Amino acid sequence: MCWRAYPLNPEVPPEGQRLEDYLAGRDVDIPAMREKMRKVAAGEGLPFGNMRLVYNSRLAQELGKWSESRGRGDAFHHLAFHAYFADNRNIARADVLVDLAKAAGLPQEEAEAVMAARRFAEAVDRDWQRARELNIAAVPTFLANGRRLVGVHPYKKLRDLVTRQASNSSGAIL
Repeated sequence: MCWRAYPLNPEVPPEGQRLEDYLAGRDVDIPAMREKMRKVAAGEGLPFGNMRLVYNSRLAQELGKWSESRGRGDAFHHLAFHAYFADNRNIARADVLVDLAKAAGLPQEEAEAVMAARRFAEAVDRDWQRARELNIAAVPTFLANGRRLVGVHPYKKLRDLVTRQASNSSGAIL
């Protein structure tokens, strides 16, 4: 599996934005959306909190790229998802990201230096550009040999996409 960064909520300020304000003008039943997400998560054995704010994930994506370069990408990404979706932590904050990096087994000082210098900004920019080129409009999007599956789907649909296409190319997850 290959992690790719996606410009999710790039306009949200670092302190976060109320979900109601973020979704203003869209025809979204927020309580129903939360309940659906909670049920999907529960069906997979995943925790899901009572999300009230959305956060800018850009810095988390950059630190994720660094964690991948250090062989700890999966651990960091899973911790970041848990922090965001279950614990409702602000993943735009450097101190939160340092905690996640340490929990993933990465050195605190290096994580701080990577964020301060924005060492992986270009890697994230390349992923964002690739998403635009592929006309990715939502996450998750699963790609395999020119076929795509957008959104949350049962495991069987994902397995079928991958197994049918695996012999022809490598897939990516955005």
